[in-house]
Amino acid sequence: MNTRLIGLIIFTIVVIGVAASYIVASVLKVSLSIVDVVSAIIIAVAGVAITTVIARVLKQNVGSVTRLIGLIIFTIVVIGVGVAASYIVASVLKVSLSIVDVVNAIIIAVAGVAITTVIARVLKQNVSNVIGKTTGESLSLLVQILGYTVVGVIAITALHVGITSALFGGTVFGLVAGLALQTSLANVFSGLFLIFSRPFEIGDRVTINTWQYGLLAPTYPPKFWSNDFLIPGYTGVITDISLMYTTIVTDENVVMKIPNNIMIQAAVFVHKEDYRLVRTKYEVPKEIDPDELIPELKEKIGELDFVVKEPQVKVLDTTLNTYVIAVDAFCKGTYEEPPRSEIIKVIMRTVKEMQRVKAK
Repeated sequence: MNTRLIGLIIFTIVVIGVAASYIVASVLKVSLSIVDVVSAIIIAVAGVAITTVIARVLKQNVGSVTRLIGLIIFTIVVIGVGVAASYIVASVLKVSLSIVDVVNAIIIAVAGVAITTVIARVLKQNVSNVIGKTTGESLSLLVQILGYTVVGVIAITALHVGITSALFGGTVFGLVAGLALQTSLANVFSGLFLIFSRPFEIGDRVTINTWQYGLLAPTYPPKFWSNDFLIPGYTGVITDISLMYTTIVTDENVVMKIPNNIMIQAAVFVHKEDYRLVRTKYEVPKEIDPDELIPELKEKIGELDFVVKEPQVKVLDTTLNTYVIAVDAFCKGTYEEPPRSEIIKVIMRTVKEMQRVKAK
């Protein structure tokens, strides 16, 4: 369904609901506040939506009955916890609450969170194609924050809690929640910093390195040919930045979710340049003169279509019967393996040709 049509339907329902409420109030001579009207509309819309979803699930797939039962049980538990918490808060703040007020507040909270989440997802999916994925992600997050805040205020207002009592209760709740949810809140605020500071964007290929920020120095000659340094990190493409996690699809095509409080303190290598330096090492027999080999390799490697600058070739190390060369070439793209593979092929062919010439 079109997003504009959904918005028009929601707007029409709200307008009709407000008008009908005030007409009924004037006929029955009942005083209604705007909070009562909004609460009634939200309850009606949420009830119709939930009933429709349940009916469709039962109609389409009988196997989803178990999932439906689980959802119903979860809803009952949420309502029970909400009722208990409301009466505990009421006893602490000395506020009189009726069961209707509590149920209204819970329904408003659940429906408001659901509606806000749906709107944020629709914005993220449809707007990202126009303004970019990262900006769309930021807009979606902003809608979530504003929506949840408004829902919280409306739910508290539905409980008829005064401003002073609400501030006191919010302070107590904030202290308790802050201690209990330290890790989760750290992830949320880190997600906000990542989205608005934009050290990287969705679609970037990055390498994530932490703690804090070490290098590996392998010295195993058969593999690394003398000292070398490796970055111990995970490399992949950023696909999503949410409040809690940053999602990366690694080069091995594995989905990896990293908590945002780790991402905010990690060293992030962003591979977004048009070309990158690719180093290739190769062990050459000593029978081949390096002064003859190096110019030949520079010429042949420089002819590859992905090499953007003249490559640098140098001798790194020597063994009893061989010496090790390193080819440093600036290559197009953000991946090292494809150009390195082609460079190794060129080196192998060149070395074999020179060996044949020496053999003659």
